[in-house]
Amino acid sequence: MTEAAPSLATLTDEDLQALLKRAIRYTVLLGLTASVVLTIASGWRNGAMLMTGAVISTASIMEWQRLVKLINDRIRKQKSSQSAFLVITFFLLRLCFFGAAIYGSLKCFRGSGIALVCGLSLAVVTLTWEALRLLRE
Repeated sequence: MTEAAPSLATLTDEDLQALLKRAIRYTVLLGLTASVVLTIASGWRNGAMLMTGAVISTASIMEWQRLVKLINDRIRKQKSSQSAFLVITFFLLRLCFFGAAIYGSLKCFRGSGIALVCGLSLAVVTLTWEALRLLRE
């Protein structure tokens, strides 16, 4: 965890991919830790709600990582490993799946909606943390 963050002016595609991988790792760690703590403190229903939000947050960062790679390949006019149609189609399908997961967790777990929102906001928190780290350099 002592890897040096590049400055904003010298950010490369590899640095951006590394930043997103760190954000994924931190989101998973925060989600697991907070879910376990919430399960112990408040019951399994709220822990499951937070974990649902954390899983969706992690998957969202992964999806944005694919979109960033596709856009960067298009800007550089390089041959992308995936077609734009497939990436966008799967992006939209995952949005529908995430909506169904949110609805299902609210109906099945019957836990706190606040726990779900906290889990969903983990992606924003970790990406903000990484962006502040980048700007600090």
